[in-house]
Amino acid sequence: MQRVQSTGVRRRVMTKTPKNQGSRWSDAEKATLAKLADGNTPTRLIALKIERSEDAVRSEAQRLGVSLAPANRSPYGTAGKGRK
Repeated sequence: MQRVQSTGVRRRVMTKTPKNQGSRWSDAEKATLAKLADGNTPTRLIALKIERSEDAVRSEAQRLGVSLAPANRSPYGTAGKGRK
């Protein structure tokens, strides 16, 4: 039996590219981005809902002047629910 030595090189895993890659942002996508960002939705979730990459979401948000920084509030409008 032979032993195979690892070279220690990490391989990048190719991820599935979003279907909208390279296409222009529609007005509806821009509105959805702004609404979800205002609702304190994480960037990753915004990207999944709009079917764009996280980098594309960050880039478009910056271009539109929309902040993706987490606000000091509970995400998804859950503040105060279930508390006594």
